[in-house]
Amino acid sequence: MSDVNTSTAPDGGSAATLSRLEQEGEIAADYLEGLLDIADLDGDIDMDVEGERASVSIVGDTSSRDLNKLVGRDGEVLEALQELTRLAVHRETGERSRLMLDIAGFRARKRAELAKLGAEAAAEAKETGQPVKLDPMTPFERKVVHDAVAAAGLSSESEGEEPQRRVVVLPA
Repeated sequence: MSDVNTSTAPDGGSAATLSRLEQEGEIAADYLEGLLDIADLDGDIDMDVEGERASVSIVGDTSSRDLNKLVGRDGEVLEALQELTRLAVHRETGERSRLMLDIAGFRARKRAELAKLGAEAAAEAKETGQPVKLDPMTPFERKVVHDAVAAAGLSSESEGEEPQRRVVVLPA
């Protein structure tokens, strides 16, 4: 079962952009439904458009223990599945996709934790007047922290090379 929330175009986005993102979501949903069938896992696919990217979530009923296998340790399997799903979209459309995949609410929970971490790091930088260096993070994680720091009224930057790239929160 697939649900699509497409009531409005993304901020500043056109109807054509919305249509392209909806198409990406549909392709991704078909790919992921096939994957769930092959793995003999139960889950519903929810699709949305958030900002300038398609967002697809696999959600389970009460027990998402089986879906957690698709998340893996620290989201490693989820990251791999997201890349495979993006490749499936690219194969169909010929265009690079920035699609975000969430499974069993893992990314949503991670986003909340990272927003809190970013706000705490911003508070520490304000209090001490010193830059605050965080542990290395994935691009998704860094983006969430950068957004939280900006919301707290400070700036941040990323430094280092993957996979050791980290966020540094700068004092005012």
